[in-house]
Amino acid sequence: MTDQELKKQMKDSPDECMRSIFDEYCNYVYVIAAARLKSCGRSEDIEECVSDTFVEVFRKIDSLGERQGDLKGFIGVIAKRKAIDMFRRLSKKADTTVSTDDEGVRELSSGENIIESSEMSERNQILLSKIKELGEPDTTIIIRQYYYNMTVAEIGKAISMTASAVQKRSIRAREKLKKMLCEVGINY
Repeated sequence: MTDQELKKQMKDSPDECMRSIFDEYCNYVYVIAAARLKSCGRSEDIEECVSDTFVEVFRKIDSLGERQGDLKGFIGVIAKRKAIDMFRRLSKKADTTVSTDDEGVRELSSGENIIESSEMSERNQILLSKIKELGEPDTTIIIRQYYYNMTVAEIGKAISMTASAVQKRSIRAREKLKKMLCEVGINY
């Protein structure tokens, strides 16, 4: 479901919209919760975490409309935060553990390739650390240009540089970044 479809359906039928969101992302949220809670919680705890996640999603769904965002990412962040909160609560109770071999633990597929997502997340962390190693103002230029999709003119105005100076620094920074990434084995 795209953000536009969500906004339209939210206006037409909020209850139906919430049901659609739940049906679409329930397995995804369950996988996130189960991954975090399998070492300290029971299947009931995981299901409670899933429920808490959707309560929070529906409570904050209006804030998604104010900014352009990815619904799956929005839900994923809330799910991770709720799972971490529940993990902290359950970790205090050392006697409530569950084995992944237990029949009560269901395995559901979210349709997401966890290994690929993990590798991409690791690459993104390396990329961001290398961008930070560029130093200022190159770090600011690259982040604003590629993470915030700002034009060189907008960036120049924000950091008190001419657009042509920003463009030249961006080109040099990208070349330097490419070399830095090659040194750690990341080739694009």
